[in-house]
Amino acid sequence: MKQYNRRDFLKVSGTVAATSALAACGTKQTDIDLDPMGHHTDEVPTDKMTYRTNPKTGDRISLLGYGWMRLPTKREGDGPNNEVIDQDEVNRLTNYALAHGVNYFDTSPAYCRGKSEESLGIALAQSGYSRDKYYIATKLSNFSPSQWSFEEGVKIFENSLRYLQTDYVDYLLLHSVGGGGMQNLSQRFLDNGLLQWLMEQREKGRIRNLGFSFHGDVAVYDWLLAHNDEYHWDFVQIQANYIDWHQADGRNVDGSYLYSELEKRGIPAVIMEPLLGGRLSKVPDHVVAHLKQRKPENSVASWAFRYIGSKPNVLTVLSGMTYMEHLEDNIRSYSPLEPLSDEEQEWLEGETAALIKSYPTIPCNDCKYCMPCPYGLDIPGILVHYNKCVNKGNVPESQQAANYEKARRAFLVGYDRSVPRLRQASHCTTCRECVPHCPQNIDIPRELQRIDQFVEKLKQGTL
Repeated sequence: MKQYNRRDFLKVSGTVAATSALAACGTKQTDIDLDPMGHHTDEVPTDKMTYRTNPKTGDRISLLGYGWMRLPTKREGDGPNNEVIDQDEVNRLTNYALAHGVNYFDTSPAYCRGKSEESLGIALAQSGYSRDKYYIATKLSNFSPSQWSFEEGVKIFENSLRYLQTDYVDYLLLHSVGGGGMQNLSQRFLDNGLLQWLMEQREKGRIRNLGFSFHGDVAVYDWLLAHNDEYHWDFVQIQANYIDWHQADGRNVDGSYLYSELEKRGIPAVIMEPLLGGRLSKVPDHVVAHLKQRKPENSVASWAFRYIGSKPNVLTVLSGMTYMEHLEDNIRSYSPLEPLSDEEQEWLEGETAALIKSYPTIPCNDCKYCMPCPYGLDIPGILVHYNKCVNKGNVPESQQAANYEKARRAFLVGYDRSVPRLRQASHCTTCRECVPHCPQNIDIPRELQRIDQFVEKLKQGTL
């Protein structure tokens, strides 16, 4: 196989990288049904989805799960919050997913400004599929202290059933335990008797499987698993991908540890953030070429999905698929799964992860837990634009950079197009209301100030 030097890597860009790498590896586009932009054109399989069986219940779950956090939107009315869920497009995506074997849908009362569950309920109701043909996962998202009473917790659960148009939930999670440590866990679920009540609902069949999702203090994770004989967790949702497997940042915990603790107890793992909020599908150009050397016909994202799907104790892998091309590509990755070899997994965990981490992106997963900002900032939009420019080489270190003028224009023009000016970083008051809500432990005000200072230097020509 032809070897690339760094200069060659940097010449390869985005979808052009797919075409260039194909040629370099001696593979013709026509051999693998790609269009001129490197996209697959062959039909997406409808009957080859890989399924995993929940050993506790016998549920046959699609390895690809549909995360209901990043839904397509459309503009409706004026004002800074005029983005609403595009329900017609959501319905189309739902029908396509079901027709191609996806049967696990994960939502939360906290997603999409509180509209995610309702949207999923509508989408599944209109699909024509009977209730036993899909699995609904939702969460007890009692984040605010005003929601920590037993009564408020019960209300959240009952509202979930109403919005989802169902009388039972297949998979119910204590949402994002670990943040705030044991005290937070106790106040939200233990001291008020809410966890005991949820266990009773499981006995009654209103909850078919009970588990939790984890972010934060690993002592909380360890405590919950140490008490598995009491709570009998049916599944646990963890963040894991080939970057986090051995090199987790901030308050995240290495995926290898989280996974192994579940595996040795026989508790199925549900995986969130297999793409780190899309960052493992939007990698720097030379990383694109690095991946295309191995399998030029595969998308960048498919490596991440095949990596985590190759772990045998993974029940399903969640992906927030906003666009049809995302859904199609991810279905291909698991229809059927082509497991990675041990050598390929080590190559991703080591060499590939090191290449990606050498670029100074902000670890934002675009989860939008920091929203809404009380001052109207589009926090995820700002951070995502910055990361995109880092990956494209459009964050120059100084005016002496060879591509300074081109990078300067790309950053500033793209910033104004992707984030309205009244919602940009310059309007941050450093109130820090967003900080405790970030699962990745980002010091958001500090990053926004840094980006704003960079923008001002670009505008004033003083970089």
